[in-house]
Amino acid sequence: MAYAYYLLCILLLALFLSALNTAQALDYRTQIDEKLKNLLIEAVADTSSFTDRFDAEVWLLDMSTRMAKQVPNPEERLEILRYVHQEASRVDLQPELVLSVIQVESNFDQYALSWVGARGLMQIMPFWLREIGHPNDNLFDIQTNLRFGCTILSYYLKIEKGDLFRALGRYNGSLGKARYPNKVLKAMSSKWYEQ
Repeated sequence: MAYAYYLLCILLLALFLSALNTAQALDYRTQIDEKLKNLLIEAVADTSSFTDRFDAEVWLLDMSTRMAKQVPNPEERLEILRYVHQEASRVDLQPELVLSVIQVESNFDQYALSWVGARGLMQIMPFWLREIGHPNDNLFDIQTNLRFGCTILSYYLKIEKGDLFRALGRYNGSLGKARYPNKVLKAMSSKWYEQ
């Protein structure tokens, strides 16, 4: 039964990809190739943060296509996306919000280093490693960085009682100023929630 379901999912994904290519429904200047299709099939095998395998396939394909300009390597894109979904879901954040924060913070550069020393995709300050007693953790590691960033953002969202604008300002250290929250919200509405 599970094998038949898996084959059905693969067939549906192939049909979906075929329809997208034929209709040229995606205008992200990226061709969906066989390698990407196979990577997606492998990626959805790890569905730890997805409740439905088909949802995983659709989300990973959509977000991977949107991210192709920033991260040309399909394996790297899927690794980031799996961890974004996993870590965002772990702390009840929307994965698209996390993608928006990453776009503004590092533009998906895993090794980004700010002038004040913030590191990685979500630009985490290294003092947190000492604070929690993990001085040897690597903030350039995708999962570690996302775990820290998502945990911090979720905490600030709770402190601000769901006020995303204020939570984003707090995350960036610019509470009370509009520039950073507006950039993240614009990225979210124009790229990651774009229909």
